[in-house]
Amino acid sequence: MTYQFYGWENAAVPAVTDEYGRFGTPRELYDALSEIWCADTCAPRMRSKWTLENRTLGQCSITAFLAQDIFGGKVYGIRRPDGNYHCYNVVGDCVFDLTSEQFGEETLVYENNPEQFREDHFAKEEKRQRYEFLKEALKRRCAE
Repeated sequence: MTYQFYGWENAAVPAVTDEYGRFGTPRELYDALSEIWCADTCAPRMRSKWTLENRTLGQCSITAFLAQDIFGGKVYGIRRPDGNYHCYNVVGDCVFDLTSEQFGEETLVYENNPEQFREDHFAKEEKRQRYEFLKEALKRRCAE
């Protein structure tokens, strides 16, 4: 299968936990999340624009921190024009962004970006709740 998310070609890092099931690669996590991402997991400010065709819209930070739970590594953020950060993952020398498709043809720069911390992102209660919702939905899907 050909994926469209940034770094998919080299996204072959192994999971560091089996808490969510047995994900061998971030590509397998992407497959599972593609069935879970929804308007309820989308950032509220973007929710009115969320569609099945653009299912990664507004999902970046909660997805990146969930991927960090599973694969380890660090989460970094690309500063956006509105002042927010678009989050992605770096595990060793593997850089991947499971939600990059939301930007269409826009080219994002995945170098020299600041590390992001869940304590900062999850200080927003709605974001922490969306992360917990995504996490539990993934656990349920993996148990099926």
